[in-house]
Amino acid sequence: MVGVLLLRGMLVGVLAGLICFAFLKVVGEPSLDRAIAFESAASHSHAADHDHAHAGQPAADHHHDAADHHDHSAADEELVSRAVQSGLGLFIGVIVYSAAFGGLFALAFAFVHGRIDLDARGTAALLAVLAFVALYLVPGLKYPANPPSVGAAETIGARTALYFAMMAASLAAMIAAAMLRRLLADRLARWNATIVAGVAYVAIVAVAAAILPAVDEVPQNFPASVLWQFRVASIGGQLVMWASIGLGFGWWTARAEQAVQPQLGARAS
Repeated sequence: MVGVLLLRGMLVGVLAGLICFAFLKVVGEPSLDRAIAFESAASHSHAADHDHAHAGQPAADHHHDAADHHDHSAADEELVSRAVQSGLGLFIGVIVYSAAFGGLFALAFAFVHGRIDLDARGTAALLAVLAFVALYLVPGLKYPANPPSVGAAETIGARTALYFAMMAASLAAMIAAAMLRRLLADRLARWNATIVAGVAYVAIVAVAAAILPAVDEVPQNFPASVLWQFRVASIGGQLVMWASIGLGFGWWTARAEQAVQPQLGARAS
């Protein structure tokens, strides 16, 4: 049964990835192109200032600077073209990402389904909302999404580690809050237990956000509108993916359960 759900989740994840890819291609790519254009303009401006500052140097120094500039240009040359990145690269990345989360979603569904008073569609929808909040929305409040052209290359490893640390803290807090709600449901009634669990979740992630260091590498002259559009597109892409997984998986599972019920009734009679 778990294997069937896992395969179903991955297939729904692939479908969600296709929808998400279309969304990001239309909504996200324009802001990303503008961010890359800004980075290119800044690099050209820096190179022009460098050439102007060394205009009065001896010929030998000019030769050294030219060689150094050539080395940097060769190092900065794209290994993969922008067209491939925004086309095939984006497509593969989104599909793999969505399929992986679809599989994890199916495993979480297999564990939760039947333990709460919701049918398959309700359970899937609730899980999708909680996953979006725990895995993207809350970590993004601490470390919001930035275009690839924003941030120093030498800090990308540290920034990635901090983001995943915040994601792990948020997910752990969500699981702890769900367990707390279940423990308090009989004692405080479901509504009060849900409020207490929600407050506990907020408190835990607030402490984690306060402990983890802040990261702000956005250049002061970076266009605020481009940054805002990129972040909105990033949030929208995640919303599209999780909504597609939750609704698609819930619909498919509900249909499968409805198909099985007549067979079980026939066997019982």
